[in-house]
Amino acid sequence: MNVATVRQEQYIEFRIGEENYAIRIEHIHEIIRLQTITPLPHSKPYVKGVINLRGHVVPVISLRRLFGMADDTDTKSTRIVVIKHREQSVGVRVDLVNKVTLYPDVQPPPERVGDLSGAFFTGIGVREGELVGLLNLDEVLLRD
Repeated sequence: MNVATVRQEQYIEFRIGEENYAIRIEHIHEIIRLQTITPLPHSKPYVKGVINLRGHVVPVISLRRLFGMADDTDTKSTRIVVIKHREQSVGVRVDLVNKVTLYPDVQPPPERVGDLSGAFFTGIGVREGELVGLLNLDEVLLRD
């Protein structure tokens, strides 16, 4: 066994529309079924609202809205991925959670990914010819 083996990070991979994205598993607090989201007046357009998660109020954001995609209808596969980031919990609404996975090859993100700034990504995961955007939580969750 090679002592210099690089430790690969595990990711939770999910879908938004037809696109795959992933977040490092160490940032995932839990994945829950969609529940009633209470809208917040005067919030950013990508903030769906808040949920009550066992007595804690957790804001929920829509990556669809943040990335400029059209809203979609909720299905039985829709989930809220609750992320712990910088001592705060934030829910991210996703269309489908795919799997826990590794990416044997991670490339740096380009300056632009379609219509999105490359700053939204820490890298692009490559596996079996498939490309997956690895989300930069500082950019996604801490936007002004």
